[in-house]
Amino acid sequence: MNCLETKEVLVMGDRIEGKVCVVTGAGSGIGRASAIRLGEEGGLVLCADVNGDAANATAEVVRDVGGTAVGRRVDVSSSTEVDAMMTSTHERWGAVHVLVNNAGVNLPGVLHEVSNETIDRTLDVNVKGQIYGCRAVIPLMLAQGGGSIINMSSVNGLVSEPFLSVYSASKGASVMLTKGVALDYAKRGIRCNVICPGWVDTPINYAHAELLGGLQHVYDTIDSFQPIGRPGEPREIAHVVLFLASDESSFMTGSVLAVDGGMTSQ
Repeated sequence: MNCLETKEVLVMGDRIEGKVCVVTGAGSGIGRASAIRLGEEGGLVLCADVNGDAANATAEVVRDVGGTAVGRRVDVSSSTEVDAMMTSTHERWGAVHVLVNNAGVNLPGVLHEVSNETIDRTLDVNVKGQIYGCRAVIPLMLAQGGGSIINMSSVNGLVSEPFLSVYSASKGASVMLTKGVALDYAKRGIRCNVICPGWVDTPINYAHAELLGGLQHVYDTIDSFQPIGRPGEPREIAHVVLFLASDESSFMTGSVLAVDGGMTSQ
């Protein structure tokens, strides 16, 4: 845990008190930080991850800081598992107010060498997973009068980088899915926004870093592409997730938030 997390994790609030939140990919990185942050502010958090042990570990951290959470193993590329997750969450807490579609994979490579399996896995998780999540939660949100859907894209949904053609395509789809959902349900109480993080210190980026000369080289030269001069921290993205989950962002839908240390400003 870094110093930022150490200082802030002890501060409990009530910005989303009583809101039921589903966070996918909650076992690590941005998803884990988001689940903890939502729990700190009064959310009831379903921590979902394809790694069930990791999901349970995150839920335990949320409970340790005074929040309410349960873990669940879910593969978001399975519509059946996503539907079951939403149904069980609704049965447990009586609502689903917030969905954080965060689960994702980053399988970099030179495009003409990328396997069908890599393409399928990337699109199944990053694109279909978010579509399945939206499709499963929207009827619940309509019935309760509204809700907030937060999709996790990437700066690579706005600009690309070497070795990320397939990943960038999937993250661009996340941006356009968000806009479509926002327009379809703007008058029915459902808001849908998307976050595009820059380079954040999380394991999803490590394979890409190896193709760029190694993680240390990336961090040594990060000011060449991320003007703030350092990687982001997962908790910094989680703060934005919390804002979009709360009523503080009530006039926002279809918004694309680049949280990228200035990367896309160049």
